[in-house]
Amino acid sequence: MEIIEMDQLNHGRFETWPFSHNHCLSCGLCSSSCPASGMDEFDPRKLVRMVGLGMAEQVVESRWPWICTMCAKCGHVCPMEIDIPGMVRRIRGLRDREKIPGILRKGLEAALKTGNNLSLPKADFIFILEDVAAEIADEQPEFEGLTVPVDKEGATILTTIHNKLVNTHTNDLKHWWKIFHAAQEDWTVPSDNWEGTNWGLFTGDDDAMRTLTGRIVENMEKLKAKTLLWPE
Repeated sequence: MEIIEMDQLNHGRFETWPFSHNHCLSCGLCSSSCPASGMDEFDPRKLVRMVGLGMAEQVVESRWPWICTMCAKCGHVCPMEIDIPGMVRRIRGLRDREKIPGILRKGLEAALKTGNNLSLPKADFIFILEDVAAEIADEQPEFEGLTVPVDKEGATILTTIHNKLVNTHTNDLKHWWKIFHAAQEDWTVPSDNWEGTNWGLFTGDDDAMRTLTGRIVENMEKLKAKTLLWPE
């Protein structure tokens, strides 16, 4: 797809987009595939047309870009290959940072400040890891001796962790760890900046996204890990 310059239509607001929304056929495949279509009258097809018509302020101030889950089903079925999730993310990035929906804004602030969106202290994080490992060993004798290697240098795999897995879904940690243990895999978890969810990605903040991704790269280099497992 060619790059469409939208400066004249949008008075510089959208700048250059890496997709051609003007190629939209209004076929509605995006709307019919969208799991969020209809919520608060959200319509991906209408969003694309609004961008194409230069309705910058209306789109940026709308709630619609934050209803989108960015699951990419719309882009997958679009016959013109319009990158609608990328469009939504760009729109999010144009929103005043103080007007980003609260849970996302606070999550990003916490992730940048503490290394995870829960602001979970390192000691509490390690306690949770050890507690879940002990549960596995107690539940199934074949996993006796299972431990979680934290900050192990030279491991074959370094794995990040989704924030909810040390909050409300700790049982979901067990599946990975059982596989590692059974396969006698050499793995580790970093004790700092361990979260795999990139809150910069979801808020359209490129600088924050680079910062959070860079921290994972730093963990890989510091611990001399060979492979990154990034479940998020």
